[in-house]
Amino acid sequence: MKTLILAGGKGTRLWPLSRELMPKQFIKLFSESLFQKTVRRALYHSSPDEIYVITNKEYRFRVLDDLEELGVKIPEENVILEPEAKNTLPAICLGIKVAGEGKFAVLPSDHLIEADEGYLRAFRVAEKLSDSHLVTFGISPTRPHTGYGYIRPGKKLDGGFEVEQFKEKPSAELAEEYVSKGYFWNSGMFVFDSKIFVEELEKHAPEFMKVFEEGEKAYEHIPEASIDYAILEKSERVAVVPINTFWSDLGNFDSIYEVMERDDEGNAIKSNNCIAIDSKNNLVITQRLTALIGVEDSIIIDTDDALLIAKRGEAEKVREVYKLLAERNDKVVEVHRTAYRPWGCYTVLEENTGYKIKRITVKPGKRLSLQRHYHRSEHWVVVKGTARIIVDGEEVLLRSGESTFVPAGAIHRIENPGKVPLEVIEIQIGEYLEEDDIERFEDDFGR
Repeated sequence: MKTLILAGGKGTRLWPLSRELMPKQFIKLFSESLFQKTVRRALYHSSPDEIYVITNKEYRFRVLDDLEELGVKIPEENVILEPEAKNTLPAICLGIKVAGEGKFAVLPSDHLIEADEGYLRAFRVAEKLSDSHLVTFGISPTRPHTGYGYIRPGKKLDGGFEVEQFKEKPSAELAEEYVSKGYFWNSGMFVFDSKIFVEELEKHAPEFMKVFEEGEKAYEHIPEASIDYAILEKSERVAVVPINTFWSDLGNFDSIYEVMERDDEGNAIKSNNCIAIDSKNNLVITQRLTALIGVEDSIIIDTDDALLIAKRGEAEKVREVYKLLAERNDKVVEVHRTAYRPWGCYTVLEENTGYKIKRITVKPGKRLSLQRHYHRSEHWVVVKGTARIIVDGEEVLLRSGESTFVPAGAIHRIENPGKVPLEVIEIQIGEYLEEDDIERFEDDFGR
């Protein structure tokens, strides 16, 4: 069975942990990123060359880096780049077009799921039912929840049920009714045969057949659509298989609190240095020394450039903060102070009018593009490793403690020829210091 991993979401409800260029699926909330955990689950029913990742160009190298860290090699052409995000249905269509016919498992990359025997059993049942049905998975609710969609099961099948009705996210009162009547939470995972999928697509959403005909070009003409709304809610060939395992979509900070280990006072703390006095039932994710006194039922998320404080139970409103920041074009929604690139990363240490200071880390054997800037000069100081520097055609090796100057307009490049990470302090001076002041002449990563 082939696997399509959907990895293009932005995760706006977890700001400031998640950003547009570092969304939820790539954040290491646990020992591995959620994307890496999804790849591990996919390997239970697919070989590496049967795994396809649908994402966008901004995340391509996050995907490749996470795969390399796992030691999982999938063909590079199996990383499929959407020209723009248009929800799950176009992504799935594009994935099938590239992967070809067959049976598919479709997995979101930003859910936390335990791949135990209950999980594996459910997928074996789903694979059999996919001979005749589009199959989704139902989670038995642990409580009434207004943040999930629900599935009303109908006629019993071998290991599952026909889907009688999908229900949108309900009110608290309706959620209680759904739970009492044995409805399932909609997990967002699917198994189907591509032939049945295409038949139902032609019947219920034929405009999306353009993806099979035109590939990426079709994105110019098709609307946004989810597979649930466009096909599953209309089709009469949908089955649900109960999946008896731990599952959370980690859709907001309340969900994260629920899955994290808590101390005797009910505090879930992910911090190297936190003191909590007379404080209980808090979620604390911080990077600096954090002290709590008399704080209860709160969410405290501190990154190097933003602080979020909210009441537990109000976490859904984080998307409103994100929306306000996006409306004023604040870059804090796009990127952390540490930004990841295919060659490594950089961290903005300080910036003010006329200058910016960065710490640049280059992976062994990697190099930045051959480039120039029109509005800034740069001073580079090597603090660790060895740097091969090119400035206007002249090459020099710099070691720890050595430095060089790059005037505005000079064509330049940094390369790490060594076997340990290279760290360079970069001091930018100029009237305009944004990242779009780059003219590239050569780039190893096709940018």
